[in-house]
Amino acid sequence: MPSLVIDGRKTDLGGGFVVRRLLPFRERRMVGPFIFFDHAGPLRLPPDQFRKADVRPHPHINLATISYLFDGRITHRDSLGFKQVIRPGEVNWMTAGRGITHSERFDDAAALAESGFEMIQIWVALPTADEECAPSFEHYDTEQLPVATDKGVRTRLVAGAAFGLQSAVKTRSPLFYVHAELQPGARLGLPRGYPERAAYVVRGAVTVGGGRYADGRMLVFDPKADPVITAEEAATVMLIGGEPVGERFIWWNFVSSRKERIEEAKEDWKAGRFALPPDDNAEFIPLPEPRETQPPAEPLS
Repeated sequence: MPSLVIDGRKTDLGGGFVVRRLLPFRERRMVGPFIFFDHAGPLRLPPDQFRKADVRPHPHINLATISYLFDGRITHRDSLGFKQVIRPGEVNWMTAGRGITHSERFDDAAALAESGFEMIQIWVALPTADEECAPSFEHYDTEQLPVATDKGVRTRLVAGAAFGLQSAVKTRSPLFYVHAELQPGARLGLPRGYPERAAYVVRGAVTVGGGRYADGRMLVFDPKADPVITAEEAATVMLIGGEPVGERFIWWNFVSSRKERIEEAKEDWKAGRFALPPDDNAEFIPLPEPRETQPPAEPLS
């Protein structure tokens, strides 16, 4: 049985773009280095509404963002000058380090109105020694992510190491991130050798230790547990976990091991000291007023 079950909380990002937010959660702030977990969609909107849901340029520090799509497409632009369309099964891995800005735009809104859009976006806290590294961006095609099939289970290793596979995605701490598709009745254990592990049910329903868990729920497991996930019906499940990186503070889009670093980033964004994407610099998301966002930076561990 899981030690904790987290229900996704609906969060409106604006323009009808509603996500389920799993991490951070009041009773479980992180899983390994994973500090943030959003599930966007399935989303179907008219073309003009999709454009209203564009995510304008905004900043990050001391973390890496991972965008992974199930349906649709979205265009990433960042302050390093990268422009990249991401499609289902690919990975955009952006390391913020000492500071980066990016936008996510629905440039092909007409096509999205037909196909819809669904994405998981995760943030990984960087190890303390790497928090202020140079920012970078990497894109990985589907062919670079190893796939395994066995007895009704298809797994794609998005990042890290698991099930004897190693992803081409470059990481800075031990972790795993797996996309699993299970046929009805199929069984899947979690990767071993990691102190913190969780499974998120994207769609369908699964059983673990006699309990039934439907879509929108994250199951967190004790380190010594040896859980087996059984698909009650066809199911999509994302597995995450890894080594903890230590206490972190989070406020808006900023993560750091030092509270004062977040205060510096807030002042830098307010003063315009972050560079904007060179081909998307006509607008940006302003620093939220305290009453519009979460409380002052709080420790997560």
